Amino acid sequence: MSAGDLQPLDESWQRALAIAAHPDDFEYGMASAVAKWTAAGKSVAYLLATRGEAGLALPPHVAGPLREEEERRSAAVVGVSDVEFLDHRDGVVEYGLELRRDLSAAVRRHRPEIVLTINHHDTWGGPSFNMADHRNVGLAALDAVRDAANPWIFPPSTTQAAEAWDGVRMVCIAGSPRATHAVDVSGFLEVGIASLREHAAYLDHVGTEADSWLRGMAEETGARIGTEHAVSFEVVQR
Repeated sequence: MSAGDLQPLDESWQRALAIAAHPDDFEYGMASAVAKWTAAGKSVAYLLATRGEAGLALPPHVAGPLREEEERRSAAVVGVSDVEFLDHRDGVVEYGLELRRDLSAAVRRHRPEIVLTINHHDTWGGPSFNMADHRNVGLAALDAVRDAANPWIFPPSTTQAAEAWDGVRMVCIAGSPRATHAVDVSGFLEVGIASLREHAAYLDHVGTEADSWLRGMAEETGARIGTEHAVSFEVVQR
């Protein structure tokens, strides 16, 4: 898409559920928007499919608790206190009924108006292939929204959810190469950067410098909508 092609994201909602595969997935851009929304009084909950235990040069039993704690601190920076971890295995998350069941149960528990998730496409828009965990969790999140709305799919006896939830208006996909909408995060970029910096062990492991990467992306997206800083989403309407 070219400059000026992104539409403003509809922000007339109060409750969101953000779903991702690993600790740090939310912090590569989305967290700045989350900071804006929580500052405005909106409720955002985080759901992680894994604990990121295969993401460091440490044994999983050491890395998992470390990365979980980094995510909780990171979430607190942007005003999120509700952080839940599932027990799918990092690096080998499988798309299928078990994942869809877990995610739809979360949608029914939280009863969000929008669901936020990560890029489920094959690439990020270039030659770099998107890893399976991202693709599988992002696609399952889309399916789980529909599953959660149907009382005959994963009924309460299997999900422990009281009833179906048909209140999700849209799914917003961060990091998508097919972005359609954007959120002006001018004034909130620094909070988003601080949120990513809480993943100190992971950033040290991958050699990523939080400030320059996030600032460059936010400036590039901001230029597309005529503002200082922005983050983009692909929006799927229900």
